[in-house]
Amino acid sequence: MSSNDNAAAAAEENSPKMRVIRVGTRKSQLARIQTDSVVATLKALYPGLQFDIIAMSTTGDKILDTALSKIGEKSLFTKELEHALEKNERENPCDAVVFHPRFVGKTLETLPEKSVVGTSSLRRAAQLQRKFPHLEFKSIRGNLNTRLRKLDEQQEFSAIILAAAGLQRMGWQNRVGQILHPEECMYAVGQGALGVEVRAKDQDILDLVGILHDPETLLCCIAERAFLRHLEGGCSVPVAVHTAMKDGQLYLTGGVWSLDGSDSMQETMQATIAVPAQHEDGPEDDPQLVGITAQNIPRVAQLAAENLGISLANLLLNKGAKNILDVARQLNDAH
Repeated sequence: MSSNDNAAAAAEENSPKMRVIRVGTRKSQLARIQTDSVVATLKALYPGLQFDIIAMSTTGDKILDTALSKIGEKSLFTKELEHALEKNERENPCDAVVFHPRFVGKTLETLPEKSVVGTSSLRRAAQLQRKFPHLEFKSIRGNLNTRLRKLDEQQEFSAIILAAAGLQRMGWQNRVGQILHPEECMYAVGQGALGVEVRAKDQDILDLVGILHDPETLLCCIAERAFLRHLEGGCSVPVAVHTAMKDGQLYLTGGVWSLDGSDSMQETMQATIAVPAQHEDGPEDDPQLVGITAQNIPRVAQLAAENLGISLANLLLNKGAKNILDVARQLNDAH
């Protein structure tokens, strides 16, 4: 989750018996598109319910003149929308490059020496600086519309890096000049997956949105989030992942980088995880794992995914990842 893919915070108004569901969302166009898609799905499934969408500004929306890694607060785009994530179907989790009109047809590799590439992510900058040392990376803030306008109307940036999922959901696939595959730039934990946040006590709302779960996506996200949490990572350090499910095996690759990308460490582990059929019932008393509630996914599968993330984090920590992360935090705080 990323990446900023949290779609909505749902809460039933006043009483579980009322037919109005109030859905909170960020005000950005992408957030509204994502929220509208979730609500449209729920309306089709529950035609007897009414959904009211309420837009609000979050901390991350209000502070636009400071790099995300400098603000020093977690959950910048979700704090005001609560913190109990559920995952459903996942878009392409990879990053995408959008080029200035004068560089359409180029790739990062073929951009001129000293070209400036904009990104708000330490994770992207660290990986790409290592792979493309001829480029310069600079922070760029704002929603997708703002960043694209800065790219097109100013001469400062030759390209910007954005989540492919966001561009897809906005209908701007034609702006994608290059997709960065995991071997070039691993993605953020949860990137491309939509999250619906629900108050833990609202059991009927949890049941209502639980039908949206995509089991494979959910198990991948549990593994990714467990990996990040055990590393104690966040926006202030470059941490990235890549997950894949194949033949009952969940493969998780995770890595950490120094801020300039000169030092890095990554490993891959796998675990046998039986992906359940859609909407298979799980134990009624399933607790949250890494902030995810999934009552229709068997707990044994969730635990296997969580343990995979923890095991991979421990492997990296035992090999010295903590030192890389500590130095990255110190340097980030100092600038």
